[in-house]
Amino acid sequence: MAPIPHPAFWSLLTQAAGTQALPDWATAERAITTHAVQTGGTVFLQGVQHPYVYAVQAGLFKLSYLQDDGTEWIKSFAEEGRFFASVSALQPGGRTAFMVTAIESATLERIDHGVLLALAERHLPWAKALYQLTLVYAARKEARERELLTLTPEGRYRAFLASHPNLALRIPQKDLARHLGLTPVGLNRIAVRVRRSVT
Repeated sequence: MAPIPHPAFWSLLTQAAGTQALPDWATAERAITTHAVQTGGTVFLQGVQHPYVYAVQAGLFKLSYLQDDGTEWIKSFAEEGRFFASVSALQPGGRTAFMVTAIESATLERIDHGVLLALAERHLPWAKALYQLTLVYAARKEARERELLTLTPEGRYRAFLASHPNLALRIPQKDLARHLGLTPVGLNRIAVRVRRSVT
């Protein structure tokens, strides 16, 4: 079997649809573009029109909010096999609510959201795939809110380690601290305490 040109989207969508044969895949294939992003490179900025959905082939990204004073709050990370988009930018005339930056050199696949919607309107497997991916996004958002509202700082750190043991090794401590709502010094103290508790 020939290699699939855009494996990240193919894997995401076929798994979400529960089938290995998405109808009219050629239409999606023609609309998908592949982009290399160097460490520190920006995928999109906050507050711009950008109605695209991304799937990560390789590398790691941070999705973050920027305040007017330059303060950065990291909402989530996206590594191999993950997808992301700014939902507000997918609405007609909408703009991105956050920005995306590469933590590592990476490769992304990108497709216009309108192409996905058109395929979903014509084919039930595509509609199922988009529905399932929407549920995945909502579940991630719900879990993030629960952790921020109900867990202690140490609890949030332990939860992140439990959910993303390999990812924690790839994220700079300052970025992980911003994601957990901590200062780098505060995170370092918690990390030392957690390491001591398991030795």
